[in-house]
Amino acid sequence: MAATMAWKSEKKPTPVRFAAVSALVFAGQMVNFPVQAGTSGHLLGGVLAAALLGVPFGVLAIALVVTLQCLVFADGGLAVLGANILNMAVLGAGVGGWIWKRLATAAPDRPLGTLGIASLVSVLVAAFACSVELAAAGTVPFLKVAPAMLGVHTLIGIGEAAMTVAVMSLVTSPALRSSERRPVFFLGISAAIVALVIAPFACTWPDGLESVASTLRFVHQSAPAFAAPLREYTIPAISNGTLSTSLAGEFGVALAFLAAWCIGQSWHRCLAKK
Repeated sequence: MAATMAWKSEKKPTPVRFAAVSALVFAGQMVNFPVQAGTSGHLLGGVLAAALLGVPFGVLAIALVVTLQCLVFADGGLAVLGANILNMAVLGAGVGGWIWKRLATAAPDRPLGTLGIASLVSVLVAAFACSVELAAAGTVPFLKVAPAMLGVHTLIGIGEAAMTVAVMSLVTSPALRSSERRPVFFLGISAAIVALVIAPFACTWPDGLESVASTLRFVHQSAPAFAAPLREYTIPAISNGTLSTSLAGEFGVALAFLAAWCIGQSWHRCLAKK
């Protein structure tokens, strides 16, 4: 559905912009930040991607990132890939992006404020959906898991809002808006720097879902059914943990950029033939 909407969309991002945003989201999701004692969170990036690319392309970018994380880095697990795409891409970027557009229309004089609110809400929507899925699977009762998930993800959502607003403030600054290429260059370089310099020192505490799973004593996902080449964002041949994570992150950023660029080139060539 997102692909169809993207195809019919009047405004389409250039392939390199689609690639740069996908790479930045990939890098951002590598960086966990503490939200409370023993619990961390990380960028979901749904509303950010929707704001930078348009809602349909934001959904595609998040879906691409989540898929690469699963298949190459064993992040998320193959068994829950569909649920992750639903929660993070369809709901996070799709519903979150739709909420942002409605808020932006209602309050056009507060673009960053509406963006921040939509970012926070998008995280809560994804957390609520995850609670429903866990309850439907018989893993844990809904009335038990939902308050815990929404509680911790409110804190994560505040961090999501702050990061989304910060990135958009920079991208839409006069210095970058003076040229079409500058925002794309900024996004691409930022992705590379985050993966290389910041990701190796990210908080190692369990993320929101892992923390709730530990507190409520349930297993939220099964082990991957395949051997991912760069499991847990490391390169097996490199013993230095910091260097291993840095290089694995840079590879992931490059892979996300290349995959998204190829997809972008494909639809632009198809459009050119119409």
